[in-house]
Amino acid sequence: MMSTQPGWSRFAGRALGLRCARDAQSLAYLLVVPMLGCWMWQHGWQPLLYGSMLVLWIGVGVIHHHHAHAPMWHQRGLNRVTDAWIAMLQGHPTYAFVATHNANHHRFRHGPDDWARTYRFRDGDTNHLLGYALHPFQAGWVLYPHFLRHLLRLRGPRAGMRRWAMMQYALVLSVWLLVAWLDWRKAIVYVLLPQFIAMHCLLAANYLQHAHADGHSRWNYARNFVGVMNHLYFNIGFHTAHHEHPRAHWSSLPRLHAALRDHVHPSLNEPSLVRYLVRVMLLAPFSARHRSHSLMMHARASGDCVTASSCPPATPF
Repeated sequence: MMSTQPGWSRFAGRALGLRCARDAQSLAYLLVVPMLGCWMWQHGWQPLLYGSMLVLWIGVGVIHHHHAHAPMWHQRGLNRVTDAWIAMLQGHPTYAFVATHNANHHRFRHGPDDWARTYRFRDGDTNHLLGYALHPFQAGWVLYPHFLRHLLRLRGPRAGMRRWAMMQYALVLSVWLLVAWLDWRKAIVYVLLPQFIAMHCLLAANYLQHAHADGHSRWNYARNFVGVMNHLYFNIGFHTAHHEHPRAHWSSLPRLHAALRDHVHPSLNEPSLVRYLVRVMLLAPFSARHRSHSLMMHARASGDCVTASSCPPATPF
């Protein structure tokens, strides 16, 4: 695939060993997060530092996602080191994205065969605060068995991928045992709780990006957030562009989104994540005009669902 990075970025990236110089921001997150945790471990809890660490730790989940699609380095060895470092911070092997996210979600795009489609669960096609809070647990319950089966099927020439994933599990377990041995209370506050919050936000992002989108549509399967949060979280809001160009570097997603924006239903191009959360998650239960409306209902009404069982139950919001 032809590179979508500007020429200066490709040149600077090669000079640093990175595929793109913009990943210096990714490296900064990967270094600052454990530094903040270690500092507070030694000197005590500081609310401003702890909040900053959580904000950056959520960013590590985004880096985890991007690195699984387009590894940061030209050299395989440096990508392996980054895999291991992210796994220890995130509490889960980077291979999990390959087995479930890359192979399934990107193939079926919120459609009936997408394992983590938001409308597969008991409440159907919803978009509200409870659905957002529960989605990571529901999706994790569904995805983890698929991940394990995929891992066990890696034999022959692909057995090395399984060994590498298991080595990452061993690294994660070693970190957990070490910090628990040092001080189990601090381990919960400075390691396990931030890892849980970051993983919850990572999985919940699927709900933000796809709830009430149309999994049967060519273009209207994802929601985009085009506000300032993209500067903090590596353009994760340009989700349609990411689906259409999964191997593109995150720095090119705003430009790719601009080319696709007019194909997407206007309700799926949100100017601000914060305003969306306030409107849909907090105000909608009390005000009908703030509620999200399902684009999937149109497919249901028009009979466009692939099968009768794939049509989600209609819900008010």
